[in-house]
Amino acid sequence: MRSIYPQLFSVLFVFTCLQLHYTEGCTCAPSHPQDAYCNSEIVIRAKVVGKKLVKDGPFGTMRYTVKQMKMYKGFEKIHHVQYIYTVASESLCGVKFDINKYQYLITGRVFEGKFYTGLCNFIEKWERLTLAQKKGFNHRYQLGCGCRIKPCYYLPCFVTSKNECLWTDMLSHFGHPGYQSRHYSCLQQKEGYCSWYRGLISRDKTIINATDP
Repeated sequence: MRSIYPQLFSVLFVFTCLQLHYTEGCTCAPSHPQDAYCNSEIVIRAKVVGKKLVKDGPFGTMRYTVKQMKMYKGFEKIHHVQYIYTVASESLCGVKFDINKYQYLITGRVFEGKFYTGLCNFIEKWERLTLAQKKGFNHRYQLGCGCRIKPCYYLPCFVTSKNECLWTDMLSHFGHPGYQSRHYSCLQQKEGYCSWYRGLISRDKTIINATDP
């Protein structure tokens, strides 16, 4: 029994799950897409074109072959992503991709020179992202990595420092599908504090800074 512990700890480290029990399935902490970007080592948009089981067993590994469309973060780690690795079992936070169907936005980490991802990382079909999220991954989220998005699970909740934005999606949506996740970034303002930001295009093509989600 002791021999499986190092493998289990490696899985926990790579996929950063909140709780991970083989019998109970994969449980992850909610994460705003901006946090997912800032806390990931690799962020890419890619189409999955193939898969292969490279390690069998309860801690098996699935290797997906991808066609990288664009890299948003991680140039210094991997110049070009050809393979993505994940635990084969969904109960251990492994992710399953559709082959030759969609472009995905995929975040993850580098472990022993390989790009790993899982259900606790932010993964979404590119076509399902909002325009604000696409702009966020393109350039906006990186501007807010010095800010902290503070989750609010129940009322009352407050910010405790000037670099925090209060994330209230969990009160009604329990996680990233909520309005703040889909439309807002937490950015540092000129005054030095962080607040929610949504860049809106008015009819005269000027930028409106809407900071109240």
